[in-house]
Amino acid sequence: MIKVTVLYPKTATSRFDITYYLERHLPMVRQRLGAACLKTRVDEGLAGGAPDAPPPYAAVGHMYFESVASFQAAFGPNARDIMADIPNYTDVQPVVQISQVRE
Repeated sequence: MIKVTVLYPKTATSRFDITYYLERHLPMVRQRLGAACLKTRVDEGLAGGAPDAPPPYAAVGHMYFESVASFQAAFGPNARDIMADIPNYTDVQPVVQISQVRE
């Protein structure tokens, strides 16, 4: 199993609408990716590691797939629509990492 992680950096001036992300963007992504996307999870940043430190990320989204190939097959045809929705909830450039899930 692989995990596609999308990290949204938080800065003093960045904007991130968690309500839009959870209620509109993520359901649209799940619908577009279909059964290839096994599950999704979202972490909302609350704080950094030091006392009173802000979180380094406003949010981190996780999508799980059987393989990189299944992710690419599902995402490729929908990439334009998914990416076009990003400005509706944030003004930062997301960082993407694909990982092998180990247990």
